[in-house]
Amino acid sequence: MPVVWIPSLMRSLTNNQERVDLAGETLREIVENLESTFPGIKERICEEDRIRPGLAVSVDGVVGNEGFRQKVAPNSEIHFVTAIAGGA
Repeated sequence: MPVVWIPSLMRSLTNNQERVDLAGETLREIVENLESTFPGIKERICEEDRIRPGLAVSVDGVVGNEGFRQKVAPNSEIHFVTAIAGGA
């Protein structure tokens, strides 16, 4: 089952769990299953039907541009990370 790593600022929504094993074949299914298990977390991840601006999602170390359609393998690791902006 895919493993979702929960950012420290969202752990209050997951009973302080650092990681959660969830079924799903796409990022959309993972987020829906997260919401079913931990009501309210989807609001922190999504804005309307998209990943919230300022938040990036890494699946197996790759930040894709497929959004919720991104495929997730049974042994995938998923990280929700705050996007970092800046530079010159």
